[in-house]
Amino acid sequence: MERRTAAWAAALVALAACAALPATTTANKISVNWMPNTNYTVWEQTHGPFYKGDWLVFYYTSGQADVVEVNESGYNRCDASNAIYNYSKGRSFAFELNQTKTYYFICSFGYCPGGMKLAIKSQKLPPPSPPPSAHDKSAALARAHAGVVLYAAVAALAALLRVV
Repeated sequence: MERRTAAWAAALVALAACAALPATTTANKISVNWMPNTNYTVWEQTHGPFYKGDWLVFYYTSGQADVVEVNESGYNRCDASNAIYNYSKGRSFAFELNQTKTYYFICSFGYCPGGMKLAIKSQKLPPPSPPPSAHDKSAALARAHAGVVLYAAVAALAALLRVV
């Protein structure tokens, strides 16, 4: 019984600690399920914007698809003969958008005319947000205070559980 109470108390303390942490995002890895009969024009519109430094991770069936970077002409004609880069090993391929430009990808296994091609325009990262105003600072202080209060409440609950 004592171990169970200690486990609950530890879980509550961990939960309170997590609630007090700032939120983080991982917007730099974009998964692309690279498969035939998919409209990647629509995909690009719903998954953008894309920024310099982002990574596209293509997932595909080994031996049935590849990822070929081409120029705009190769993209429009579904022609991989002058490929900039061709990757067909494994089942996934990670590609960094390391310049601000439009990247063009096709599949050279015959699926490109059916829509298995992707044009990605990479942009500069937007400038950082301005420093918080006095109103925003008071709101941040209120959130921090709420986190401390939550932590104290959980600690008190944990102490009560130990007594029981």
